[in-house]
Amino acid sequence: MFQGAHVENNSTKPLSDLPKPAARRGFLKEILGLGAAATVIPIMPAKAAIGDQPVRRPGQPGKRYGMLVDLRKCIGCQACTVSCLLENQAPIGQFRTTVLQYEVNLPEEQNAAMLSLPRLCNHCDTPPCVPVCPVQATFQREDGIVLVDSDRCVGCGYCVQACPYDARFINHETQTADKCTFCEHRLEVGLLPACVESCVGGARVIGDLNDPDSEISRQMAESHGDIKVLKPDQNTNPHVFYIGLPDEFVNDIDGQASLRLMDL
Repeated sequence: MFQGAHVENNSTKPLSDLPKPAARRGFLKEILGLGAAATVIPIMPAKAAIGDQPVRRPGQPGKRYGMLVDLRKCIGCQACTVSCLLENQAPIGQFRTTVLQYEVNLPEEQNAAMLSLPRLCNHCDTPPCVPVCPVQATFQREDGIVLVDSDRCVGCGYCVQACPYDARFINHETQTADKCTFCEHRLEVGLLPACVESCVGGARVIGDLNDPDSEISRQMAESHGDIKVLKPDQNTNPHVFYIGLPDEFVNDIDGQASLRLMDL
């Protein structure tokens, strides 16, 4: 019975005319069946309408955040992975950022080389995860940071499927979409993201790409010819940049695996 509803029993029918218990149960089953059918969300491969991006929401005025990862300095220690887990409290076994280890066979070399590749949300300029969200829980701010409103998210997984970088997951505890946020809560108070602050080799740099005097802008200008992004053919305009990324990794990279064998 609904709270606050006032129901009067004016029935004068004899008990023999009331619905049989079995009939009532059948009626309830039909109602419940209809309700369950109405709440089923079909999970089908999501195709993002990249050209149909919604209006960005307010962020830090005048800024456009990006991250630069220098693979020459990354030693694969996973300090960034651990600090991110501690800062953002992701469930056990799920990660907003991690460092994948690749064993690379080099031509004319007897021993394979190891490549450590940090992975995280690319905070693209045309993020395919945003337009596929049916409730606008995934959105992008004016400063380029892509976020998820967990109070609005229904956990349909469309954004997870749409992301070409395997950077999203459905949080086991909240049952909502989860991902790297560039630690926007730290940036807004003048702190570095946990992964940047904890990187022992100084491989990660974050900053305002609109500021030519920022550290990230300076380093990108110095290494302009060696800067690459992942999967540029996806036309998402990712804003996580790499120095020292082999060409073979640019378009053929994927996620999930902790160790992969590559022939260069």
